[in-house]
This record gives sequence, C-alpha cells and structure tokens, in this order.
Amino acid sequence: MVTSLEVPTATSVRAIPAKLLIDNRVVINSNLARARGGKVSFTHLIGYAVIRALSQFPSMNVYYDEVDGKPSAVQPAHVNFGIAIDMPKPDGTRLLMVPNIKKAETLNFAEFWHTYEDLIKRARNGKLTAEDHQGTTVSLTNPGGIGTVHSVPRLSKGQAAIIGVGALDYPAEFQGASEKIIAQNAISKVLTLTSTYDHRVIQGAGSGEFLKLVHQLLLGAQNFYDEIFEALRIPYEPVRWSADKQVDPADEINKVARIQQLIHSYRVRGHLMADTDPLEYVQRKHPDLDVLTYGLTLWDLDREWPTGGFGGKPQLKFRDILGVLRDAYCRTTGIEYMHIQEPAERKWFQDQLEHPYSKPSREEQLRIVSKLNAAEAFETFLQTKFVGQKRFSLEGGESLIPLLDAIMSDAADDGLDEVAIGMAHRGRLNVLTNIAGKTYAQVFREFEGTQDPRSVQAPVT
Repeated sequence: MVTSLEVPTATSVRAIPAKLLIDNRVVINSNLARARGGKVSFTHLIGYAVIRALSQFPSMNVYYDEVDGKPSAVQPAHVNFGIAIDMPKPDGTRLLMVPNIKKAETLNFAEFWHTYEDLIKRARNGKLTAEDHQGTTVSLTNPGGIGTVHSVPRLSKGQAAIIGVGALDYPAEFQGASEKIIAQNAISKVLTLTSTYDHRVIQGAGSGEFLKLVHQLLLGAQNFYDEIFEALRIPYEPVRWSADKQVDPADEINKVARIQQLIHSYRVRGHLMADTDPLEYVQRKHPDLDVLTYGLTLWDLDREWPTGGFGGKPQLKFRDILGVLRDAYCRTTGIEYMHIQEPAERKWFQDQLEHPYSKPSREEQLRIVSKLNAAEAFETFLQTKFVGQKRFSLEGGESLIPLLDAIMSDAADDGLDEVAIGMAHRGRLNVLTNIAGKTYAQVFREFEGTQDPRSVQAPVT
C-alpha cells in the first residue's frame, strides 16, 4: 500500500449493458449442469474478456521502471493476470490476496476457467506459494460482488493497470419498476468497469479504447461467446446481441404467431440440432430454429407470451419456452414424430416430451450407478478371465443396461405381462445376466465348455 502511493494513477470508467452476458451465462450453466457440472461466474467471463482485450491492446500491458537510471516503459512478454481474492478471517478481519494466472493470454476459456478455480481453491486452503504472487502485470478486482457500483482501486507498483468490476444491477431509476415493465421496455442490467492505470506509461485515450474493446467483446464481437461455447463443448450457438424490435400492438400479435411457428419448427426439425455424436464436437444450428429468423431477439426472452397450451400454461416467458423446446428436442436424443397422421398420437408425444428437465431422484441415481457398476464389473471379469474368447463385449456401451432396466421397470408398472428383446450380438451376454436374469455361473460354465446335462445341448451318452 505504501509503495502504491508512488504510482501516479488515473481512472477510466465505462458502463456496459449486461443483458447478453447474463443470457449466455444462463445457457452455459444450464448445459454444464446437465453434463460435466461446474458453474461459470460473471467474473470468469469478464476476466476472459479483459485478457482477450489485453492480447489485442499490448500498450495496456506495460509498466514503469527505471532502466540504467532512465525512466522506461517495460513491455512484459505475457499477461500475468492477477485475481484479487477477499479472505475473511475467523476474527472478523479480512485479508486481500492477489495471485496471478501466468501467460493468461495463451489459454482458451476452459483452460482459464479451470486455472482460475484452482487458484481460488488453493488460496482458500492456504496452499499458494510465493511464485503465485510474482510477476503480476494486470489485476482484476470485483467489489461489485458485495454491491459496490463503482470503485477506484489502488494500483500496485510494477503493474500496468487494475480493472474494477462494479455491481450488476438495473440503473437506479428503474430499480423500483416491475419485472414486466423492465422486460417490456428492454431495460438491461448494467455493469460498470473501471480501468486504473499508471499515467506515466499509459494515457487516458488508450485506457478508454481498451474499455471500449472489452465492451464490444461482452456484446459478442469477434465471436467472443462462440469461442467460449466451443471451448466448453456447448453444442449450440450463443445468444446474439440485437436491438429490440418492439413496435405497435398489431406487430406484437404477429410475434405471438411467430413464437407458435418456432414451436412447430422445433417439433419438426429439433432433432437436427440434437447432440447425438459423442465423437465429434459440432456447434449445431438451423435457420428454422434461430429466433432471429422469426424477428425475435434477446429482449423478448423475459417477456411473457400466450402459449396456446404449450407447457401446460396459458402464458410463459419466451426464455422458458425455449428452455423446454431445447430440453425436449435438442439434447442427446433426436426425436422425430410429426409425420404421424393421427393427432392424438402426436399430442401424446408432446405431452410426454414438452416439460422442463427434472433431475432423477437420489434412489433412481443410485439404481443407475448400481446397474452401471454391474455391467462394468461383468465386462472386466470376462476380459480378464476369458482372454481371446468371443464374448460379445458391451464395453463403451454400458449405459444400455440402466436404459433397458428403466424400460422394463416402467413396462411392469404399466401392467405389461411380457417383453421380447431383439438385439445384435454386441452386449448380448451382459443383457442376459443383468437384465434377463441368467446367472453368472451359467455363462461361465458355457465359456469353460461344460454343458448343463438337463439342457437340449447336453452330450449324448
């Protein structure tokens, strides 16, 4: 703190609409919740935008030093990105730590996210080393997490700049407005960024241009969100920034018709965006499933629209309508049924499919795990004990066992008396033992060449 007083600083301020940042974070975290887990914070996204901007604006990543007694602007080879971490102590005092992510500009978003989380975890557990704090060039601090709208943080000696992130909230004059009025008037939450820099080597115009670039990235410029979605293997296009297309009431009615058209398109073509290929990552899109095709924008997401019975409710937010459609038709199973001629049968499919995702109960999850373990243990034993013998392996497809188990259980609950299974050779033995009830002993005897004398294949004596 004392040495920071030697640094002559100045600060630039910029307010950024956060609507697109919020909506794309919702898409990211909903996909992570259904797949690998984890959660991306606003700080992760903002920090990555700052790093991207620094890589394109190297004049913001310089610091002042005296070289051979002469004042100099030193250009580091990399961006060592400092993260300010507030550490509350048991006695009520607080400790501020600023470790850094080395060579941050060389990381894609997934690598940056994991490195950031590892840094935070080690800081909380007291596992940071001196090296983690050395060589910071630019820092990020987020007082907005505790409600601070605008801050001018101290700049440590030897650093180029420190970026402050303010609170994410509606402008003060709209904070008393209803949610419906805010959505109707396309009012976005606002994020305030500050850039406090060493004025000896960085000028105000450069700092302002730098914040302008961060602003543009957070609005989706240079495929910013596309690269994040690709790094996280999210199989959809991100939400796009667009001006609101709100017009007169007659056109609002037209939007209702377009939403109905979009719902129909998902029922007909949703399977074309389903993530059904586990071997190749593709960011799937289709013009008939793009909201921009229907004259709709991100500003319509939080507005309520008549549904015509979709989702079992008379009105839903457009965000919720899209969530149900993607959960039903665009996850890891492709479903195509609109060619069926009988309306009642199509309606049955819609009733079964078109509802928000619900996580299986703990009992269901435990049963799935037990079935997966049984399938895996059986395959591992056969591979170890009967090397080289034809065993119709299921390895890599063990999820077939809990799937068949669920189908059989539901069939029994619905009163079916009998089930006939027709399947290929692959996985046949696993299905026989873990689904059909054939004992392991019977299977192992057949591998060893001994037949049951009571069977039709018993040798003639």
